[in-house]
Amino acid sequence: MATTSRVTAQDTVGEEPARGDSDPGTTQGGTAEEAARRTADGFMSAGFPWYGLDEAFTGPRRLMHVGTAADGTVQHGAIGHGDEPSIRSEVAGTAKERFAVVVTVAASPLRHSGDGTGVLDATTASSAAWLAGSGLLAHTWPPQLDHSLRDDWLDQQTETAFELADDLAGPAWSMLSLPVDGVPTPFHYRESEFGWVLAGTTAGTRDDSRTAGVHIGAYGRGMSAYGLAFAVVDVSAYPA
Repeated sequence: MATTSRVTAQDTVGEEPARGDSDPGTTQGGTAEEAARRTADGFMSAGFPWYGLDEAFTGPRRLMHVGTAADGTVQHGAIGHGDEPSIRSEVAGTAKERFAVVVTVAASPLRHSGDGTGVLDATTASSAAWLAGSGLLAHTWPPQLDHSLRDDWLDQQTETAFELADDLAGPAWSMLSLPVDGVPTPFHYRESEFGWVLAGTTAGTRDDSRTAGVHIGAYGRGMSAYGLAFAVVDVSAYPA
């Protein structure tokens, strides 16, 4: 893919503990409190604005995780709104989840790597689509699958999400206009049996690097994407 970089677990800060961890109060990086602090610090250190749902959304919000480059520079992050996502098959038969997760991706041009040994891809709306699509999959598990088969299913579906993100002009996507800072903005949108995904790019401003254009991705279930609006948010008040 020319414009989308894959993100692995090693690229993120403050990820949730892996399924099956024996102690829910600890993570690979230390206690849950330490992980939450690192996540909050990552959000606060970013050199770009964070987007979330605008003030019309009055439900709970939370910091989910940030992704960093090899030099520690924050490149993207996700903010959750509404219910905390859980594995879909594990909530079958219970009240339907209602959540939306907004992913902000720093706009970066094609550039040389820090060590000068290669070239880093530019970030685009495809980057946001890939992160949103893989994020939705992380909270999805078809109930007919055995636990031992989930990894194979996830690998297959993740590859499909990657290919779809690289073809935003393809038939799998439709166009949807949603407000961003009050300005109608085009988004690429698709639905699946697991939820919806959308991605687009903000206009930003030219005179302030903190409000420069960024790429926005989002995914969710139980909340209609058609009624959403996005705005720059102050993450300092959000729990991690």
